[in-house]
Amino acid sequence: MANSKYEYVKSFEVEDEIMPPNLIVIRIDGRDFRRFSEVHEFEKPNDERALNLLNQCAMAVMEEYPDIVFSYGYSDEYSFVLKKTSKFYQRRSSKISSVIVSCFASVYVTKWKEFFPHKELRYPPSFLSRVVCCASLEVLQVYLAWRQRDCHDQNQYYTCFWELVKNGGKTETEAQEFLKDAKEQDRNELLHQQFGINYNDSLALFRQGTCIFKNEVEDFVKYNEDGTPVKRLRRKTSIFRSENIASRRFWNAHAILLKELGNFSDDCFKINPDYIRSFVFESKLMPSTWVVIRIDGCHFHRFSDVHEFNKPNDIQALDLMNLCAMAVLEEFQDIVFSYGVSDEYSYVLKKDSQLYQRQASKIVSAIVSFFSSMYVMKWKDVFQNKDLKYPSSFDGRAVCYPSNEILQDYLAWRQVDCHINNQYNTCFWNLVKSGKSKSEAQIYLKGTQAREKNELLLKEFGIDYTTLPLMFRQGSSIFREREYLDGRE
Repeated sequence: MANSKYEYVKSFEVEDEIMPPNLIVIRIDGRDFRRFSEVHEFEKPNDERALNLLNQCAMAVMEEYPDIVFSYGYSDEYSFVLKKTSKFYQRRSSKISSVIVSCFASVYVTKWKEFFPHKELRYPPSFLSRVVCCASLEVLQVYLAWRQRDCHDQNQYYTCFWELVKNGGKTETEAQEFLKDAKEQDRNELLHQQFGINYNDSLALFRQGTCIFKNEVEDFVKYNEDGTPVKRLRRKTSIFRSENIASRRFWNAHAILLKELGNFSDDCFKINPDYIRSFVFESKLMPSTWVVIRIDGCHFHRFSDVHEFNKPNDIQALDLMNLCAMAVLEEFQDIVFSYGVSDEYSYVLKKDSQLYQRQASKIVSAIVSFFSSMYVMKWKDVFQNKDLKYPSSFDGRAVCYPSNEILQDYLAWRQVDCHINNQYNTCFWNLVKSGKSKSEAQIYLKGTQAREKNELLLKEFGIDYTTLPLMFRQGSSIFREREYLDGRE
C-alpha cells in the first residue's frame, strides 16, 4: 500500500526504550479510588472482596504477559516486575505501561460480578501507571521494601482512623487530628487499649499485601501405555505472603526469582523513598504544544476473529469504539477533538493543558485504562447476543506537535490511512468471500492503485466504493459543540 505525504509526522514520536541492564517495574495505582470506593460502598478500612478482585486482576495480567515474573500489591496499587532479560515490546516504556494498565482495567470490569454479584459497577474504574527503572537488583529490593512498608503504615493508620470514627465517637476531622503525630507504637496501643484489637492478629492480606509469582510445580500431563503417569514441570501462578518480601530469606528461597531476577546478597535495612523516586522513568510533555494521545487495539486481528466481527468492517464494533471515545471526552475535559478508525483513536488535548502536570505516563494510562474499562462495560449494550470471550486491551502513546499545521497533517495522515486500509480491505475480503484464498487475494492486489481497486469492486462485485458508509471510508470525529438555549450560550 502506498505511503502518504503526511507520514513525516511520525518523526515527532520520541524513543522511550528502557536500556538494559535496568530492571523494569510497572506500578499502577487506582485513579481517584477514594471516590470509587465510596460510591461502591467498600468496607473501611479494608474490603476483602475488593482486594481479592485486585489480586485476581494481577494474576490475569501475569498469565497474559509471561515476561512479568513478580508482582506485589495492596490497597489500590500493584507493581509488576519484568524479568531482567525481557525484550517485551522492545522495552518501550509507553507501550509496556499502557498495555499492562489496559489489561488490568479490562479484567477488573470483567471480574467485577464474581466478587460483587449483588453490586452494580456504577462507572468505569481507571488507573494510572508509571515505569520505575531499577538500575540494579539492590534498587529493586529497596523499592519492594518501600512499598511493603507503605502497606503496613497505611493499613495501621486507617485501621485506627476508622475505629475512631465508627466506634470511638469522633468525626473524620477529629480522628485525623488525633492521629496526626502518632507513632507506630502509639497506634498499636490505641487499637489494643481502646478497641481490644491486636493489630498483628488482623489478616495478613491487609497488613502485608500480596505478592504473586510463578513457581515450578510438577503436573501430570499424560499417562503411558502401561498406565504410569508422566510428569512435567510447569509454571503455576500463585499468591504468597510474607512479613518481609524484600528479605534474603524469602526472596532467595524461590528458584524462579533467582533465575529470572537474581539473588539478594543482603537484607534491606534502610529505605529512602526520595532515592527510589529518582528511578521513575518519566517524561514531561513539551509546553505549549498540541498533545495527541493515540490508542490502538492490542492483537485485534485475533480479537476480531474470535468474536466473529464482520469483514472488512463491523458496524457494531465501530459503534462500540465511538461510544467509548465519547465517554473519554466527557471524562477528560482537556480533550478538544478525537478521531478514530478501526481499532484506534487519537485524542487531541488543548495546547495549554496541564492535565497531570503534562506527565506523559499518567495522561496515557488514565485515558487508555478508562477506554479499556468502558469497552468492557459497554460491550453488552452493543453486542446484545454475543458474549465477550476475553478482555480486550489497548496500548497508547503521547506525541507533541508544535504547530496547528503539523497537527492538521497528523489528522490528515490518519484519515488517509483510514481510506487506504479500508479500500484495500474491502477488495481483499470480497475476493476471499468470492473463493480466493487469503494468499491469492494478497497477490492479486499487489501493486494495484486506488483507481484499479475501485474498478475491481464495481466490475467484479457491483460495489460503488464512494457509496459505502462514511464511517468506513473516512473514520469518525468526535468533539464538543456549543449549544444555545433561550438565546444564551
